[in-house]
Amino acid sequence: MRLKNLTGTCLVPAALIAAGLATAAHADDWLQWRGPDRAGISTETGLLDEWPPEGPPVNWQIETLGHGYGTVAVEGDAIYVQGTRDGQSAVFRLRASDGGEVWMRTLGPLYDHPDRGDGPRSVPTIHGDSLFVLNGMGEAARIAKNSGEVIWQFNMLDRFGSPNTRWGISESPLVVRDRVFVMPGGRSGAIAALSAADGSTIWRSSELGDVASYSSLVLREIAGTEVLLGFTGQAGVGVRADDGALLWRYERPSTVNAINITTPVLHDDLVFYSASYGIGGGAVRVTAEDEGGSFLSEEAYFGTRLQNHHGGVVAHEGTLYSFFGPALTAVDARTGEVHWRARSVGKGSLVLADGKLFLLSERHKVGLAVATPEGYVERGQFEIEDRGGPSWAHPVVANGAFYIRDQESLTSYDVAK
Repeated sequence: MRLKNLTGTCLVPAALIAAGLATAAHADDWLQWRGPDRAGISTETGLLDEWPPEGPPVNWQIETLGHGYGTVAVEGDAIYVQGTRDGQSAVFRLRASDGGEVWMRTLGPLYDHPDRGDGPRSVPTIHGDSLFVLNGMGEAARIAKNSGEVIWQFNMLDRFGSPNTRWGISESPLVVRDRVFVMPGGRSGAIAALSAADGSTIWRSSELGDVASYSSLVLREIAGTEVLLGFTGQAGVGVRADDGALLWRYERPSTVNAINITTPVLHDDLVFYSASYGIGGGAVRVTAEDEGGSFLSEEAYFGTRLQNHHGGVVAHEGTLYSFFGPALTAVDARTGEVHWRARSVGKGSLVLADGKLFLLSERHKVGLAVATPEGYVERGQFEIEDRGGPSWAHPVVANGAFYIRDQESLTSYDVAK
């Protein structure tokens, strides 16, 4: 089984990357939600192995993003992030060198929720010379990344006749070559493929009439077929990327209230889905039935303790790392057996870089831990300012910097050796 990234080229196994770069530092861009392959893993090396008590040095901090929970996409000296400005949903381009604003583009009314904050929730996707954006109200847009000019824009919910989710559209658009994949939800097809060139609709997954969730799509190649791994509001699914045909459906990890958030994770022939609210997580084994593109699926394991709310799951060298419940947990990816659980920084989100887990608690604690199934090994912890809401934007590691977006603020930390 091969995994593919957004450009369609085969990914190099992590072990080979580590071997080839063991003697030199390596920096990497973070072009979309959860990084190079939407797996929450950076290929960077040469990062600090331990932090001082006050945390790594701060490069800069800004407090001009307005509302929102979306984190950053990074390419060279360019940072792209969503927020709000003057009561409108907005997209910003900033300089990675100092956080300075290069341009700002509004996309229409912001998502306003009286309980858990307003503003955009998702991450812009960098692809070629453009930026592809989806905001909390369902506005989908292609923007020229250098100038901020809108190339095309439409409201996804209006086009597909879909209602907004309770907490606002939160998925980040997936761009693969000349197509953009989104999950509007609805009886006429929960997942849709758009033309990257003009935004027109190519197909809808007519066999899949689920409501939308808060999860983002992932592309993987399984037995020669490009498959979209999705977690709708009702089930974990696999959909053929070429035409939207439904390949499998796995309902056990889904909540009854459609609050499915975590991005699916593929490890070998297992696809792992997880939901919170008393549900749990499980893996479905997917195998090709024949050369015609048919698939068989069966549950490999399921555990009620494997509940991830929104902080993501990382698969690394046969182990799943995540905040399953309030504790950071290491789980055997093949069996679901728990290796260890640790209080760590408390429930939050995580990414992996240079063999280490970069951790952000929703209660404003930040941590660094070694990614090992042998036990919890912490290499640093510090606290950030409480800005009046939970720290829900996922952390990002790109080009030697560690980014934390929290409410209106964005901070860049120097984590290069």
